Amino acid sequence: MWSTSATPASTSLPASTRKKNELLTLEIIHFYVELLDKYFGNVCELDIIFNFHKAYYMLDEMMIAGHMLETSKKQIHRVISNQDSIMEEAKEEAIPTRRR
Repeated sequence: MWSTSATPASTSLPASTRKKNELLTLEIIHFYVELLDKYFGNVCELDIIFNFHKAYYMLDEMMIAGHMLETSKKQIHRVISNQDSIMEEAKEEAIPTRRR
């Protein structure tokens, strides 16, 4: 399990440990950007601005309390697709149908 738990600045860590933490953080950011890119298709800032709830939901599925929860991109996308389906069904039920 990956962890990005930060240590206080006053704690003296060996240089190799600090470097591992930096590389791990970069790897997690890269993983998240790949998820966003796959979902939105060539993700840009506007995708995140107008769909922040989806971007946040992906991050929530990926991490919890600074630890990687899920490392499978396919599993995360499956959960996101299910959530999208549920949201679409809820929208359809909320919109009253017109009768002639």
